[in-house]
Amino acid sequence: MTEMVLQTKTLPEPLFRLIASSSVKVREDNNGEIRLIPMEESVKTINNCPFLGMYTDGKFTVDSYLERKRMDKGLEL
Repeated sequence: MTEMVLQTKTLPEPLFRLIASSSVKVREDNNGEIRLIPMEESVKTINNCPFLGMYTDGKFTVDSYLERKRMDKGLEL
């Protein structure tokens, strides 16, 4: 059994029009049957929230930025 994920836009036009998602899982069964399974769009997690800070991965949050600015201001005095 083989399985892979493809972008929907790489499919031929007749198939592209039938699938609403941006990617499909292509699965080949042992009997040679090939299935195209639309993949659900990923739900935004809290790490993708733009309110966390400058970077969408959440490593540099607003709180850490403010803390860094306070430390910089303390060094200036």
